[in-house]
Amino acid sequence: YKADEAGNLVFRQSANNFNQPMATAGRITIAEVEEIVPVGSIAPEDVHVPCIYVDRILQSSGHQKRIEKLTVLKEETGNKALSDSPKDRIIKRAALEFTDGMFANLGIGIPMMAANYISGITVTLQSENGILGLGPFPRAGTEDPDLINAGKQTVTVLPGSSFFSSDTSFAMIRGGHVDLTMLGGLQVSAQGDLANWMIPGKMVKGMGGAMDLVGSSGTTVVVTMEHTARGAHKILPSCTLPLTGTRVVDKIITEKCVFEVVEGVGLVLTELAETETIDSVREATAASFEVSDKLIPLRQLSV
Repeated sequence: YKADEAGNLVFRQSANNFNQPMATAGRITIAEVEEIVPVGSIAPEDVHVPCIYVDRILQSSGHQKRIEKLTVLKEETGNKALSDSPKDRIIKRAALEFTDGMFANLGIGIPMMAANYISGITVTLQSENGILGLGPFPRAGTEDPDLINAGKQTVTVLPGSSFFSSDTSFAMIRGGHVDLTMLGGLQVSAQGDLANWMIPGKMVKGMGGAMDLVGSSGTTVVVTMEHTARGAHKILPSCTLPLTGTRVVDKIITEKCVFEVVEGVGLVLTELAETETIDSVREATAASFEVSDKLIPLRQLSV
């Protein structure tokens, strides 16, 4: 965003991400900036990359920042009334995983939708690209290309939020400071292995932060997904797709039920939708599972 003539750099909002660690790791670092200011114009405490790491600075001309995934808040007031569709049933159950004072990292889709129904408690959302304190999507016309989440969607931040580099973000994640990771899955095995980042033969940009998010000790990992995909099993004895992590999933929430993954046991059915039976869940699940002696109806958030 800005450099002084000595080469000290300042990044704006979530644009820090991997720029700071990359600048410090490079043998030759060339920084393209929007503005070059005189030495002394940037307060020392505001410098993100000290000039010792920077070899050349280049002021961009006519540069236009692009928004890859413009995402804005719908103008309708309040949250959408949830139905009993499979997707909404998962959202209503997933929303019950949040507790007061929690730090959470949420995947795109159902996990982020569940966050819309947090009420009466404080949950601080973290994004791998360097944001703590994510707010709702911006209203149309207020979006900022320097304020995006790890999925490249435009976002806002709440009072008390902070920005930092991606290496600091992953220190939070790997250090077990994130209480809950909720994300989607392509497949989950009976022992809690997760495959959620690649289907062979399809173009993908990479695993992203999922490998670190699910691999951190002290973080509860909840997978939200539809129970089957066009009739194909997704909960399997062993995953057939490339793995994101082994023995990392703590809980699976689907429209049919909730499974907990218990070490030394495997899958344990703990909640069952009123429209399902144990036999119908067995038919839809390739992996074997135990039934809890405290089995209860699938819990749902009242909205």
